[in-house]
Amino acid sequence: MSIMLHCNMTESIGIQLGLEDLLADLHHARRNNELGRLALLAYCEIRGWARQAGKSDIADSATRMFTYEPCASKSEFLEKVDALITTLEQLQRGYPRTTSPYLTVKNSTTPSLTCL
Repeated sequence: MSIMLHCNMTESIGIQLGLEDLLADLHHARRNNELGRLALLAYCEIRGWARQAGKSDIADSATRMFTYEPCASKSEFLEKVDALITTLEQLQRGYPRTTSPYLTVKNSTTPSLTCL
């Protein structure tokens, strides 16, 4: 049973960290107005992450952006990207804050790495 719990925790942390990375990539591309990168992230990365996380509604929303309801303008595309980012940010707030098992805190302000 503890092996199953460990696997589920590891998977959950992986999903959470994947979301953090995805949001960082989205914010960077959005800030730099990289439309091609935003399209790649929305169509491939968001859909892949959402499926892995069991969030089919988010995967479907990203799919519809390109297949069923393609954007007619740059501003419409950016509005839909912003809506996806907002959805992912709200989802991220629902995850508990985790720390790396390789990080130990010696005092309240300076973390250090621990070699295992």
